[in-house]
Amino acid sequence: MIPGVHADFSHDNGWTFLVKAVLIIVFLLTSVLVAIWFERKVVGRMQVRPGPNVHGPMGLLQSLADAMKLLLKEDMTVTAADKFVYLLAPMISVFCSLLVFAVVPFGPSVRLPWTDWSTPAQLTDFPVAILYVLACASVGVYGIVLGGWSSGSTYPLLGSVRSTAQVISYELAMGMSLVSVFILSGSMSTSTIVEQQTTRWFFIPLLPAFIVYVISMIGETNRLPFDLPEAEGELVSGYMTEYSSMKFAWFFLAEYINMLNVSAVATTLFLGGWRAPWPLSAINDGMFNEGWWPIIWFLVKVWVLMFFFVWVRGTLLRLRYDQFMVFGWKVLIPVALGWLVLLSVIEYVRLGSGLSRGKLVTVLVVVGLVVVALVTFWPARKRPVQPGPAKGATFDAFAGGFPVPPLPGQTLPPSARAARRPVVVSTSAPADAGAGTEESQEGTR
Repeated sequence: MIPGVHADFSHDNGWTFLVKAVLIIVFLLTSVLVAIWFERKVVGRMQVRPGPNVHGPMGLLQSLADAMKLLLKEDMTVTAADKFVYLLAPMISVFCSLLVFAVVPFGPSVRLPWTDWSTPAQLTDFPVAILYVLACASVGVYGIVLGGWSSGSTYPLLGSVRSTAQVISYELAMGMSLVSVFILSGSMSTSTIVEQQTTRWFFIPLLPAFIVYVISMIGETNRLPFDLPEAEGELVSGYMTEYSSMKFAWFFLAEYINMLNVSAVATTLFLGGWRAPWPLSAINDGMFNEGWWPIIWFLVKVWVLMFFFVWVRGTLLRLRYDQFMVFGWKVLIPVALGWLVLLSVIEYVRLGSGLSRGKLVTVLVVVGLVVVALVTFWPARKRPVQPGPAKGATFDAFAGGFPVPPLPGQTLPPSARAARRPVVVSTSAPADAGAGTEESQEGTR
């Protein structure tokens, strides 16, 4: 048994690990099919339409039909692409997305039916399991970057560059939110973190870190409103523009598996993992935390977070790219860093003074409310009113870095292209003079 890890894998052999790995892959592939159907159905309800309802009962076979369509579709390869990297990129994305669930605990030790043999409902675990998860997520983005670069096209390259900046920005905030869990639990092992949440789930004392993680996980998986690397309105389909058939399906598969990955990590670190919600956890000395029940609770929590993904997609609009980066660097990272410093001070003072964590949190909350009240109600210094532009003055639409329309009273500079247009002179009869005048005015615009 590994020191500091509660899951006991000492009775597992090579066949056990192989069977668990195969079951995890089957679970992920099946969950992706269900997630596609689930997303279409939920978004359909939000938009007051039925969603898939033709293929199979309630449209359950729609995802399978889509998978067969991609499998049988003509496979195109771009002439200007780097063939080896072009084919390798989607494989990197899928392979890295499949690795995360290796350290996610589905439940405690379970006993197989009709046998006396039990094994942890987890493939493996080790003292730095969460760092392994972050490493898999970081390497997985190479598939997107290489896919966009190797396509030999402009829009995929822009999508891959956006993805690089996006991952750097939002993984910083995500990593700092996870450090809060390490401080509170004293471990990076997933099974140990779940064990530490026996009395309370970590999202309660670490609510700011949980909020930062939830926002960061949406940006990390390139989902609306943060799907800038594949924005259809700007980049056609971003890094996937030049991919078709199964190569496109691999990227699509990796995106949905990553949604399951970040949901499972949030469940494990903040929502008690496989533990039953209160008051079920207190019934009969925790009978709902034994046997096969924990796997059900784990799946329910994961799919609640998947519903949150779909809910956000059906509710919010896509951000502008500069707004998205400003939100990551100037909002999420400072909030995550400030909360991390505050939590570190709380733990340091608690260990040094012997006070309970609850009393320290109460004192800090009161101090925080006082600071917020002072900042809110402190008389603001009046800024001098800037004189507006003179009426009829030439308006520079690109002054702030982005083209904006002129306000009432502002005029755009004359267009050089309009000055080069020929003037149409009317030669019609006097009765058509008015029409000729309008044509002349139209020609001079």
